[in-house]
Amino acid sequence: MAEKRFSDNINIRNRQASFHYELLDKYVTGIVLKGTEIKSIREGKANLQDGYCYFANGEVFVKGVQITPYAQGTHYNHEAARERKLLLKKSELKKLESRVEEKGLSLIPIRIFINERGLAKMEIALARGKKLHDKRDSIKEKDLKRELSRIKVR
Repeated sequence: MAEKRFSDNINIRNRQASFHYELLDKYVTGIVLKGTEIKSIREGKANLQDGYCYFANGEVFVKGVQITPYAQGTHYNHEAARERKLLLKKSELKKLESRVEEKGLSLIPIRIFINERGLAKMEIALARGKKLHDKRDSIKEKDLKRELSRIKVR
């Protein structure tokens, strides 16, 4: 039987987001993609680590998200680090834009997934940056959970 190249269960996460940021609110958005970008996402070749969102002309864009060029793409292949437009309702856009203008809040991508209809979606979060002592608390909590799970397993 032929090997299946594209996966049906895509869930690409930004694991460092919850460590560096306090996630306040989450939104699921659509993404405007080119033809070969969806194929690369279905292969699981995307990186959200350096991504962030910004507002321009009443629209929201994501920058810094790396989608690896498709291996079988031709000269129509996409650029890896291009800006991509996110699709939100106008009411959500206005709400987010007013909250981002508050001190210390930003929009960051935390997950790319394929929904049940086969469309690529991005989950973004309204976030506040953590201070060093908050990061230390996160590390302590994670270590405690790990120790408790080890004790329960034995």
